[in-house]
Amino acid sequence: ARSTAAETMAVILETSLGDIFLDLYTDKCPKATKNFLKLCKIKYYNNVIFHNVQKDFLAQTGDPDGTGRGGSSIYGILYGAQAKYFDDEIHPKLKHRRRGTVSMANTGENTNASQFFITLGDDLTSLDEKYTVFGELPEGEDGLEALTKINAAFCDDDGRPIQNIRIRHTVVIDDPFPDPPQLKDHIPDRSPEARPDKHDIERIADYENPYDRNEGKTDEQIDKELKDATAKSQAEVLTMIGDLPSAEVKPQETDLFVCKLNPVTTSEDLETIFSQFGEIINCEVVKDWKTGDSLSYAFIEFEERDACERAYFKMENALIDDRRIHVDFSQSVSKLWGAWRKGDRNALKDGFAGNARQRQSNKKRGGEDRGGGGGDGRGERGGGGYRRDSGGGDYRRIQA
Repeated sequence: ARSTAAETMAVILETSLGDIFLDLYTDKCPKATKNFLKLCKIKYYNNVIFHNVQKDFLAQTGDPDGTGRGGSSIYGILYGAQAKYFDDEIHPKLKHRRRGTVSMANTGENTNASQFFITLGDDLTSLDEKYTVFGELPEGEDGLEALTKINAAFCDDDGRPIQNIRIRHTVVIDDPFPDPPQLKDHIPDRSPEARPDKHDIERIADYENPYDRNEGKTDEQIDKELKDATAKSQAEVLTMIGDLPSAEVKPQETDLFVCKLNPVTTSEDLETIFSQFGEIINCEVVKDWKTGDSLSYAFIEFEERDACERAYFKMENALIDDRRIHVDFSQSVSKLWGAWRKGDRNALKDGFAGNARQRQSNKKRGGEDRGGGGGDGRGERGGGGYRRDSGGGDYRRIQA
């Protein structure tokens, strides 16, 4: 049965799950109902989320910060911080007997501000005489349907809905209290437009359809997201079975992969040639573990990414020891994994060289001609070549 203390319908809360109609006890609770009506008038509750939903118990909202720790009464807004809270209006006959009871939320006696809650169950006697009951939902109205949807929301362990539930708009139907003179300065010319905020980043936005995340996306976007999700899933599987140190591991942007090398080309040879583009931390021609013969490919790590990029653009298809080499950015994380397995957890941060000794590769080589390969590294790739001179290990640049 409807409470005899209820007045006529006073406010409509337009939420993301439907409209909620509220009757207010303006005679029994003038402070609480005046506070609520004036906050609705200045659109204080527009776009505010339900930050605490506890199934079959209550749904709490009214905090513009969405944390449960914020909000001010209309008295604090009009008269200053000293009036932020107002006193309780507890009446023995106003109890939390049925679903749809509206009460002020507080943190203790006489600490009412802007937050309020709507009960989601019947006979919640534990709330009686602790919280100011100032309204209710009329029975048989559509607002109960919205309340049912709120009660069914998926929430985390703190009661925060996984998909945001918002008060999008408030409509004041009946307000028996005269507006204070200062109120007009806070009433907007029109209702504020809903804008995405931090809560839409942290959670599923209230306007999103969680069952159709592809709505409004192009085929290319959907395909890319599917491939990214598949790659991430595969990486996580490799992590679980121990084949990858981390699902988020990525190759360093300072690493080059060089292949199609002449077997006679050594690590020192490559370091001499590639050092013209910048300081090299590590240069290694990969060799057969049994015979020690070159496998004709190598990895080179530069100190700076710009140097790596210059080498990438200039050395593609260069001639070294009568072989046209191929240069690309390294996609290997094997050395990261090797360092990880040896217990070097910093390897993921420090690059594939791990704790490798930094080589002094930029020594001055008096009389050597090292020009022609540097530039800004942004032009066409390739060109030129390197050949041992008749004296042995020194290299001189030749035209392609």
